Amino acid sequence: MRKMTDILISMVLLLSLTACTGQNPSADILENAEEAVSSGGYPYDSVFPRHEPYGEGIGAMPGRVVWVYDTDSVLWDGDGYWWKPDNFDEKSIQDMVNDSIASLGGEETAKDGWDALFLAHNMEREKGNTGYTAGEKIVIKANINGSGVFDDDTSGETQMSYTNPVLLKTLLTSLVEEAGISPSDITVYDVSRLFPDYMVELCTEGILDGVHFVDRRNGVADENAPINWSYEFSGAVNYLPTCVTEADYMINLANLKGHSYGITLCGKNHFGSFINGNAMRPPEGANLHQFLTRNEMDNYSPLTDLMANGQLGGKTVLYMLDALICATSEGASVTEDSSKWQQAPFNGNYTSSVFVSQDPVAIDSVGADFLINEPVVTDRNGALKDNPNVENYLHEAGLVGDAPSGNVYQNGNGETVTNLGVHEHWNNSVEKMYSRNLGKDEGIEFISLIR
Repeated sequence: MRKMTDILISMVLLLSLTACTGQNPSADILENAEEAVSSGGYPYDSVFPRHEPYGEGIGAMPGRVVWVYDTDSVLWDGDGYWWKPDNFDEKSIQDMVNDSIASLGGEETAKDGWDALFLAHNMEREKGNTGYTAGEKIVIKANINGSGVFDDDTSGETQMSYTNPVLLKTLLTSLVEEAGISPSDITVYDVSRLFPDYMVELCTEGILDGVHFVDRRNGVADENAPINWSYEFSGAVNYLPTCVTEADYMINLANLKGHSYGITLCGKNHFGSFINGNAMRPPEGANLHQFLTRNEMDNYSPLTDLMANGQLGGKTVLYMLDALICATSEGASVTEDSSKWQQAPFNGNYTSSVFVSQDPVAIDSVGADFLINEPVVTDRNGALKDNPNVENYLHEAGLVGDAPSGNVYQNGNGETVTNLGVHEHWNNSVEKMYSRNLGKDEGIEFISLIR
């Protein structure tokens, strides 16, 4: 029955095209219609050019990205500051985190999911057939870009976007309760911004007592760990903070949101992971913005370099996108109107979502598909609207062994990187399916847990 419906949809599309143009559809259109039937029944409708998967999926379940959507998680009525903890249902978000970890690991429980993730990570990094060992240290890179931007205010009183405090608390709780990690072995950091006082208090109380926070006030540069870019350009020497170099594992907790350069996801989250003397604007001190403003494909990308860095991407056991309430850009105010999305299944509601993966390329590819397909975002973000060039770093990452730019990406220690993960786009914005969902052996596997 479904197949017949798909065929009828495609026939209607073709007849409509013929009626409007007065011409018979071309061979290319016929081929695309046939492909639409075989891949789900709807035509490809993205600004991004469609292509086969680039790269190879990695993780306990290679190329898997898990999306959890629960409308009960966000309670905000649009008044006051979006980030107030009372605007979110902590139990719902805790369930979202735990269920996403279980699914990402291919397991039934969060405990077994964490075990599978650590084991897969250690096997991938040739650390042996072992999971997490008590006493190993974990750092969480949060995105605190909207807090303490221009001064030393730690009240958090801004309408701009940063890591959701309740999501951070529930992630920490899952690490402690489900993964069995001591709070004293966990550090949350962003060395370019300031953590709000209320967030630190919220995330260090009760069973979380002992969790450390590092920001630009107390971040210490490890002068034995400069970032060695794989492309030569001028700029300040950038040092990784000691909380990173001393850690055994990393979790990249980024935001799903637009940016004045188009998009900001897990790749760009590491613009807050280095120290170079420019306390409030480390990326400017590093001279990185020149690469984001080119708005061209097939160019070297420092985002890909950061993904490849052994101390950053190399240590990352989990990538997570905070999509509970999404911003249109890093400097935009988060309002009710600007954060209620139109595309299905949101249909005029908050995004109320969390995304997780062990594949940095796959999760950012999915995030890019959601962002560029959302009118609420693109109508307020000219850098993203109808602009496929925002995915330059994803092409560089997916094809990292033979990058379109011709650059040879290395891991920061002089070793060439041959695979970072898999990049592709969904089949259409209605079904949101990727290659592994369509029965292919390679590509992204997108798991939707919609409540």
